[in-house]
Amino acid sequence: MGARHALPVSLLVCRPRAQPRVWHPHQRPRLVFVLTVPSPGPVRRRAMASPAAGDVLIVGSGLVGRSWAMLFASGGFRVKLYDIEPRQITGALENIRKEMKSLQQSGSLKGSLSAEEQLSLISSCTNLAEAVEGVVHIQECVPENLDLKRKIFAQLDSIVDDRVVLSSSSSCLLPSKLFTGLAHVKQCIVAHPVNPPYYIPLVELVPHPETSPATVDRTHALMRKIGQSPVRVLKEIDGFVLNRLQYAIISEAWRLVEEGIVSPSDLDLVMSDGLGMRYAFIGPLETMHLNAEGMLSYCDRYSEGMKRVLKSFGSIPEFSGATVEKVNQAMCKKVPADPEHLAARREWRDECLKRLAKLKRQMQPQ
Repeated sequence: MGARHALPVSLLVCRPRAQPRVWHPHQRPRLVFVLTVPSPGPVRRRAMASPAAGDVLIVGSGLVGRSWAMLFASGGFRVKLYDIEPRQITGALENIRKEMKSLQQSGSLKGSLSAEEQLSLISSCTNLAEAVEGVVHIQECVPENLDLKRKIFAQLDSIVDDRVVLSSSSSCLLPSKLFTGLAHVKQCIVAHPVNPPYYIPLVELVPHPETSPATVDRTHALMRKIGQSPVRVLKEIDGFVLNRLQYAIISEAWRLVEEGIVSPSDLDLVMSDGLGMRYAFIGPLETMHLNAEGMLSYCDRYSEGMKRVLKSFGSIPEFSGATVEKVNQAMCKKVPADPEHLAARREWRDECLKRLAKLKRQMQPQ
Protein backbone atom coordinates (compact mmCIF):
# COMPACT_ATOMS: atom_id res chain seq x y z
CA MET A 1 0.00 0.00 0.00
CA GLY A 2 1.42 3.39 -1.03
CA ALA A 3 1.97 6.17 1.46
CA ARG A 4 -0.96 8.18 -0.04
CA HIS A 5 -3.42 5.44 0.84
CA ALA A 6 -1.98 4.33 4.20
CA LEU A 7 -4.49 4.27 6.98
CA PRO A 8 -3.78 6.72 9.80
CA VAL A 9 -2.49 4.86 12.85
CA SER A 10 -3.24 5.84 16.45
CA LEU A 11 -2.00 4.28 19.69
CA LEU A 12 -4.74 4.44 22.25
CA VAL A 13 -3.79 3.76 25.86
CA CYS A 14 -6.84 2.71 27.81
CA ARG A 15 -7.66 2.24 31.43
CA PRO A 16 -8.81 -1.24 32.50
CA ARG A 17 -12.54 -0.45 31.98
CA ALA A 18 -12.32 1.89 29.00
CA GLN A 19 -15.43 1.68 26.72
CA PRO A 20 -14.97 0.55 23.09
CA ARG A 21 -14.91 3.43 20.65
CA VAL A 22 -17.94 3.77 18.24
CA TRP A 23 -17.20 4.98 14.73
CA HIS A 24 -19.60 7.24 12.76
CA PRO A 25 -20.55 5.66 9.43
CA HIS A 26 -19.25 8.70 7.47
CA GLN A 27 -15.90 8.83 9.31
CA ARG A 28 -12.78 7.76 7.51
CA PRO A 29 -11.71 4.45 9.08
CA ARG A 30 -8.62 4.54 11.34
CA LEU A 31 -6.51 1.61 12.40
CA VAL A 32 -6.45 1.57 16.19
CA PHE A 33 -4.14 -0.42 18.44
CA VAL A 34 -5.42 -0.76 21.96
CA LEU A 35 -2.83 -1.20 24.67
CA THR A 36 -4.43 -2.73 27.75
CA VAL A 37 -2.95 -1.58 31.01
CA PRO A 38 -3.08 -4.02 33.95
CA SER A 39 -4.72 -3.09 37.19
CA PRO A 40 -2.83 -0.42 39.08
CA GLY A 41 -0.02 -1.84 41.23
CA PRO A 42 3.28 -0.79 42.74
CA VAL A 43 5.65 0.93 40.35
CA ARG A 44 9.03 -0.74 40.25
CA ARG A 45 12.04 1.53 40.25
CA ARG A 46 15.72 0.77 40.52
CA ALA A 47 16.44 0.64 44.24
CA MET A 48 19.51 2.43 45.48
CA ALA A 49 19.53 0.13 48.49
CA SER A 50 17.34 -2.83 49.32
CA PRO A 51 14.52 -1.69 51.62
CA ALA A 52 15.02 -4.88 53.60
CA ALA A 53 18.61 -3.92 54.27
CA GLY A 54 17.74 -0.87 56.33
CA ASP A 55 20.10 2.00 57.04
CA VAL A 56 23.61 2.04 58.47
CA LEU A 57 24.80 4.56 61.05
CA ILE A 58 28.45 5.59 61.28
CA VAL A 59 29.36 7.20 64.62
CA GLY A 60 32.44 9.35 64.07
CA SER A 61 33.46 11.05 60.82
CA GLY A 62 37.24 10.70 60.94
CA LEU A 63 39.36 8.67 58.52
CA VAL A 64 37.92 5.29 59.52
CA GLY A 65 34.35 6.62 59.66
CA ARG A 66 34.66 8.13 56.18
CA SER A 67 36.03 4.88 54.82
CA TRP A 68 33.17 2.86 56.34
CA ALA A 69 30.64 5.32 54.88
CA MET A 70 32.12 4.85 51.41
CA LEU A 71 32.15 1.08 51.76
CA PHE A 72 28.53 0.81 52.89
CA ALA A 73 27.40 3.24 50.16
CA SER A 74 29.24 1.12 47.59
CA GLY A 75 27.04 -1.78 48.68
CA GLY A 76 23.89 0.26 48.11
CA PHE A 77 23.15 1.04 51.76
CA ARG A 78 21.77 4.33 52.95
CA VAL A 79 24.35 5.74 55.34
CA LYS A 80 23.94 8.26 58.14
CA LEU A 81 27.18 9.89 59.23
CA TYR A 82 26.99 11.14 62.82
CA ASP A 83 29.35 13.46 64.65
CA ILE A 84 28.93 15.94 67.49
CA GLU A 85 30.83 18.58 65.49
CA PRO A 86 28.90 19.80 62.39
CA ARG A 87 32.02 21.26 60.77
CA GLN A 88 33.70 17.86 61.08
CA ILE A 89 30.85 16.24 59.14
CA THR A 90 30.90 18.97 56.48
CA GLY A 91 34.60 18.36 55.93
CA ALA A 92 34.07 14.59 55.92
CA LEU A 93 31.36 14.77 53.25
CA GLU A 94 33.53 16.98 51.07
CA ASN A 95 36.45 14.58 51.49
CA ILE A 96 34.22 11.63 50.57
CA ARG A 97 32.95 13.43 47.46
CA LYS A 98 36.47 14.19 46.22
CA GLU A 99 37.66 10.66 46.96
CA MET A 100 34.73 8.99 45.21
CA LYS A 101 35.11 11.20 42.13
CA SER A 102 38.80 10.35 41.99
CA LEU A 103 38.10 6.63 42.40
CA GLN A 104 35.53 6.73 39.62
CA GLN A 105 37.94 8.50 37.26
CA SER A 106 40.64 5.88 37.93
CA GLY A 107 38.21 2.97 37.57
CA SER A 108 38.69 1.96 41.20
CA LEU A 109 35.25 2.87 42.60
CA LYS A 110 33.70 -0.09 44.36
CA GLY A 111 30.16 -1.32 43.75
CA SER A 112 27.81 -1.09 40.76
CA LEU A 113 26.52 2.43 41.48
CA SER A 114 28.11 5.61 40.15
CA ALA A 115 29.87 8.05 42.43
CA GLU A 116 26.88 10.41 42.37
CA GLU A 117 24.49 7.56 43.20
CA GLN A 118 26.66 6.47 46.10
CA LEU A 119 27.05 10.04 47.35
CA SER A 120 23.27 10.46 47.32
CA LEU A 121 23.05 7.60 49.83
CA ILE A 122 25.19 9.38 52.45
CA SER A 123 23.63 11.95 54.74
CA SER A 124 24.76 13.71 57.90
CA CYS A 125 23.20 13.81 61.36
CA THR A 126 24.09 15.53 64.63
CA ASN A 127 21.28 14.12 66.79
CA LEU A 128 22.07 10.58 67.95
CA ALA A 129 18.50 9.72 68.95
CA GLU A 130 17.27 10.68 65.48
CA ALA A 131 20.24 9.01 63.79
CA VAL A 132 19.42 5.52 65.12
CA GLU A 133 15.91 5.51 63.66
CA GLY A 134 15.54 2.86 60.97
CA VAL A 135 19.12 1.55 61.18
CA VAL A 136 20.04 -2.13 61.29
CA HIS A 137 23.78 -1.70 61.83
CA ILE A 138 25.76 0.89 63.81
CA GLN A 139 29.51 1.18 63.23
CA GLU A 140 31.34 3.13 65.93
CA CYS A 141 34.49 4.94 64.74
CA VAL A 142 35.49 7.30 67.55
CA PRO A 143 39.14 7.55 68.75
CA GLU A 144 40.70 4.51 70.46
CA ASN A 145 39.81 5.53 74.00
CA LEU A 146 38.05 3.01 76.24
CA ASP A 147 36.13 5.55 78.32
CA LEU A 148 34.94 7.43 75.25
CA LYS A 149 33.83 4.26 73.47
CA ARG A 150 32.03 2.94 76.55
CA LYS A 151 30.21 6.27 76.86
CA ILE A 152 29.09 6.07 73.23
CA PHE A 153 27.86 2.49 73.57
CA ALA A 154 26.01 3.30 76.80
CA GLN A 155 24.18 6.07 74.93
CA LEU A 156 23.37 3.76 72.03
CA ASP A 157 22.29 0.97 74.37
CA SER A 158 19.61 3.21 75.83
CA ILE A 159 18.01 4.19 72.51
CA VAL A 160 18.28 1.18 70.16
CA ASP A 161 15.86 -1.72 69.73
CA ASP A 162 16.55 -5.46 69.82
CA ARG A 163 17.31 -5.74 66.10
CA VAL A 164 20.24 -3.41 65.48
CA VAL A 165 23.86 -4.63 65.56
CA LEU A 166 26.21 -2.49 67.67
CA SER A 167 29.69 -2.74 66.18
CA SER A 168 32.98 -1.15 67.19
CA SER A 169 35.93 -0.44 64.90
CA SER A 170 38.37 -0.86 67.81
CA SER A 171 41.77 -2.22 66.85
CA CYS A 172 42.74 -3.58 70.26
CA LEU A 173 40.10 -2.98 72.96
CA LEU A 174 38.54 -6.25 74.08
CA PRO A 175 34.78 -6.68 73.64
CA SER A 176 34.52 -7.66 77.32
CA LYS A 177 35.90 -4.22 78.20
CA LEU A 178 33.68 -2.40 75.73
CA PHE A 179 30.29 -4.08 76.06
CA THR A 180 29.94 -5.72 79.49
CA GLY A 181 26.91 -4.42 81.34
CA LEU A 182 24.98 -3.33 78.26
CA ALA A 183 21.37 -4.45 77.95
CA HIS A 184 21.94 -5.27 74.27
CA VAL A 185 25.24 -7.08 74.74
CA LYS A 186 24.05 -9.99 72.56
CA GLN A 187 23.93 -7.54 69.65
CA CYS A 188 27.48 -6.22 70.22
CA ILE A 189 30.61 -7.11 68.25
CA VAL A 190 33.96 -5.64 67.26
CA ALA A 191 34.44 -5.29 63.49
CA HIS A 192 38.05 -4.17 63.22
CA PRO A 193 39.06 -2.87 59.75
CA VAL A 194 42.61 -2.45 58.47
CA ASN A 195 43.91 0.98 57.52
CA PRO A 196 43.10 2.12 54.87
CA PRO A 197 39.82 0.13 54.90
CA TYR A 198 38.74 1.04 51.36
CA TYR A 199 41.80 -0.65 49.85
CA ILE A 200 42.47 -3.42 52.39
CA PRO A 201 39.35 -5.58 52.71
CA LEU A 202 40.12 -7.55 55.87
CA VAL A 203 37.74 -7.12 58.82
CA GLU A 204 38.28 -8.97 62.11
CA LEU A 205 34.99 -9.94 63.78
CA VAL A 206 35.51 -10.34 67.52
CA PRO A 207 32.48 -11.24 69.66
CA HIS A 208 31.84 -10.55 73.32
CA PRO A 209 31.45 -13.81 75.29
CA GLU A 210 27.69 -13.11 75.33
CA THR A 211 27.37 -12.02 71.69
CA SER A 212 24.76 -14.15 69.95
CA PRO A 213 25.84 -16.32 66.97
CA ALA A 214 23.16 -14.53 64.91
CA THR A 215 24.94 -11.20 65.46
CA VAL A 216 28.22 -12.67 64.21
CA ASP A 217 26.51 -14.25 61.20
CA ARG A 218 24.67 -11.04 60.29
CA THR A 219 27.82 -8.95 60.54
CA HIS A 220 29.80 -11.48 58.52
CA ALA A 221 27.16 -11.44 55.76
CA LEU A 222 27.04 -7.64 55.79
CA MET A 223 30.81 -7.34 55.42
CA ARG A 224 30.74 -9.78 52.51
CA LYS A 225 27.94 -7.79 50.87
CA ILE A 226 30.01 -4.59 50.85
CA GLY A 227 33.06 -6.39 49.41
CA GLN A 228 35.12 -6.86 52.56
CA SER A 229 36.85 -10.06 53.72
CA PRO A 230 35.59 -10.83 57.24
CA VAL A 231 37.35 -13.35 59.49
CA ARG A 232 35.81 -14.82 62.63
CA VAL A 233 37.95 -14.50 65.74
CA LEU A 234 36.37 -17.33 67.70
CA LYS A 235 37.14 -15.87 71.12
CA GLU A 236 38.57 -12.58 72.28
CA ILE A 237 42.30 -12.21 72.79
CA ASP A 238 44.42 -9.13 73.37
CA GLY A 239 45.51 -7.68 70.02
CA PHE A 240 43.06 -9.89 68.12
CA VAL A 241 44.80 -11.75 65.26
CA LEU A 242 46.17 -9.14 62.87
CA ASN A 243 47.98 -7.07 65.48
CA ARG A 244 49.41 -10.14 67.21
CA LEU A 245 50.98 -11.20 63.92
CA GLN A 246 52.05 -7.63 63.17
CA TYR A 247 53.61 -7.14 66.60
CA ALA A 248 55.49 -10.44 66.32
CA ILE A 249 57.04 -9.24 63.05
CA ILE A 250 57.81 -5.78 64.45
CA SER A 251 59.38 -7.30 67.56
CA GLU A 252 61.79 -9.54 65.67
CA ALA A 253 62.49 -6.80 63.10
CA TRP A 254 63.46 -4.45 65.94
CA ARG A 255 65.73 -7.05 67.55
CA LEU A 256 67.50 -7.76 64.27
CA VAL A 257 68.26 -4.05 63.83
CA GLU A 258 69.14 -3.57 67.50
CA GLU A 259 71.64 -6.45 67.42
CA GLY A 260 73.30 -5.14 64.26
CA ILE A 261 72.18 -8.05 62.08
CA VAL A 262 70.66 -5.87 59.34
CA SER A 263 70.12 -2.18 58.60
CA PRO A 264 66.64 -0.64 58.97
CA SER A 265 66.30 -0.05 55.23
CA ASP A 266 67.35 -3.60 54.35
CA LEU A 267 65.00 -4.98 57.00
CA ASP A 268 62.06 -3.27 55.29
CA LEU A 269 63.27 -4.61 51.94
CA VAL A 270 63.10 -8.18 53.29
CA MET A 271 59.38 -7.65 53.77
CA SER A 272 58.45 -5.44 50.79
CA ASP A 273 60.45 -7.39 48.20
CA GLY A 274 60.34 -10.78 49.93
CA LEU A 275 57.76 -12.05 52.37
CA GLY A 276 55.27 -9.28 51.62
CA MET A 277 55.00 -10.15 47.94
CA ARG A 278 54.13 -13.74 48.77
CA TYR A 279 51.84 -12.91 51.67
CA ALA A 280 49.83 -10.51 49.51
CA PHE A 281 48.27 -13.57 47.88
CA ILE A 282 48.69 -16.48 50.28
CA GLY A 283 49.15 -16.64 54.03
CA PRO A 284 51.95 -18.23 56.08
CA LEU A 285 50.13 -21.55 56.51
CA GLU A 286 49.48 -22.02 52.80
CA THR A 287 53.06 -20.94 52.16
CA MET A 288 54.20 -23.83 54.34
CA HIS A 289 51.83 -26.16 52.51
CA LEU A 290 53.17 -25.13 49.08
CA ASN A 291 56.86 -25.02 50.06
CA ALA A 292 56.89 -28.78 50.53
CA GLU A 293 54.69 -31.66 49.47
CA GLY A 294 51.92 -30.43 51.73
CA MET A 295 51.76 -29.36 55.37
CA LEU A 296 52.73 -32.71 56.86
CA SER A 297 55.79 -32.82 54.63
CA TYR A 298 56.79 -29.27 55.60
CA CYS A 299 56.54 -29.93 59.34
CA ASP A 300 58.45 -33.18 58.99
CA ARG A 301 61.26 -31.43 57.12
CA TYR A 302 61.51 -28.08 58.85
CA SER A 303 60.02 -28.27 62.35
CA GLU A 304 63.34 -28.88 64.10
CA GLY A 305 64.98 -25.98 62.30
CA MET A 306 62.06 -23.67 63.10
CA LYS A 307 62.18 -24.56 66.80
CA ARG A 308 65.94 -24.01 66.92
CA VAL A 309 65.61 -20.52 65.42
CA LEU A 310 62.59 -19.63 67.56
CA LYS A 311 64.52 -20.47 70.73
CA SER A 312 67.08 -17.83 69.76
CA PHE A 313 64.49 -15.03 69.76
CA GLY A 314 65.24 -12.46 72.42
CA SER A 315 63.09 -10.61 74.93
CA ILE A 316 60.47 -8.00 74.11
CA PRO A 317 62.21 -4.82 72.87
CA GLU A 318 61.81 -1.53 74.71
CA PHE A 319 61.44 0.47 71.47
CA SER A 320 63.55 3.25 72.90
CA GLY A 321 67.14 4.44 73.33
CA ALA A 322 69.80 4.20 70.66
CA THR A 323 67.81 1.81 68.47
CA VAL A 324 64.82 4.09 68.08
CA GLU A 325 67.20 6.91 67.10
CA LYS A 326 68.84 4.64 64.55
CA VAL A 327 65.55 3.50 63.05
CA ASN A 328 64.13 7.03 63.05
CA GLN A 329 67.18 8.37 61.23
CA ALA A 330 66.87 5.71 58.54
CA MET A 331 63.13 6.28 58.09
CA CYS A 332 63.50 10.09 57.95
CA LYS A 333 66.24 9.74 55.34
CA LYS A 334 63.73 7.85 53.18
CA VAL A 335 60.63 9.87 54.13
CA PRO A 336 61.17 13.10 56.08
CA ALA A 337 58.83 13.23 59.09
CA ASP A 338 57.07 16.47 58.15
CA PRO A 339 53.36 16.60 57.23
CA GLU A 340 53.96 17.24 53.54
CA HIS A 341 56.33 14.34 52.93
CA LEU A 342 54.35 11.93 55.10
CA ALA A 343 51.09 12.80 53.32
CA ALA A 344 52.73 12.32 49.91
CA ARG A 345 54.12 8.92 50.94
CA ARG A 346 50.73 7.83 52.30
CA GLU A 347 49.15 8.85 49.01
CA TRP A 348 51.72 6.77 47.13
CA ARG A 349 51.07 3.84 49.50
CA ASP A 350 47.32 4.06 48.93
CA GLU A 351 47.81 4.16 45.17
CA CYS A 352 49.93 1.00 45.40
CA LEU A 353 47.26 -0.69 47.50
CA LYS A 354 44.58 0.41 45.04
CA ARG A 355 46.45 -1.22 42.17
CA LEU A 356 47.21 -4.32 44.22
CA ALA A 357 43.52 -4.67 45.14
CA LYS A 358 42.63 -4.51 41.44
CA LEU A 359 45.24 -7.15 40.63
CA LYS A 360 43.96 -9.43 43.39
CA ARG A 361 40.44 -9.19 41.98
CA GLN A 362 41.78 -10.26 38.59
CA MET A 363 43.90 -13.10 40.02
CA GLN A 364 41.12 -15.25 41.43
CA PRO A 365 42.22 -18.62 42.89
CA GLN A 366 42.00 -21.55 40.51
